[in-house]
Amino acid sequence: MSFDPVYNEHSRALILGTWPSPKSREMAFYYGHPQNRFWPVLAALTGEPVPAREDIEAKKQIILRHGLALWDTLERCTITGAADASIKDAVPNDIAALLAKAPIEAVFCNGATAYRIYTKYLQPVSGIAAVKLPSTSPANAACSPARLEALWGAALADWIVK
Repeated sequence: MSFDPVYNEHSRALILGTWPSPKSREMAFYYGHPQNRFWPVLAALTGEPVPAREDIEAKKQIILRHGLALWDTLERCTITGAADASIKDAVPNDIAALLAKAPIEAVFCNGATAYRIYTKYLQPVSGIAAVKLPSTSPANAACSPARLEALWGAALADWIVK
């Protein structure tokens, strides 16, 4: 099972990953691998300090204070380790239920696999075209932290509440 979505009544932009990595499942929260650049990038874009790896509440507050929502595209799947390419038996999350509770107007996918799953299963339900962003995964070493910040910052500039 995936993690619960993080959102509130002010969440206008949804960031979607694919599926929690083994390290994230171990921590019981999104982007728990110490080398994943998601939280440092988000902190830079919001002007917040980078939350401690174990501080789940601080991570949730970054999302909520800045008008964002966070979830994964998949409710469950079969996967080998953290390799998105190995995903089988994909069951998408119920995006209609989330959209009924939060005023989501924009969707941003963290990586190509999240984007592919979103466009196949979730966009037909949501009707919202997604923006594909480069993955913050340590496996995407070709994209430097500065490049991630620039690309994510340009895409999310109009959506992050300061």
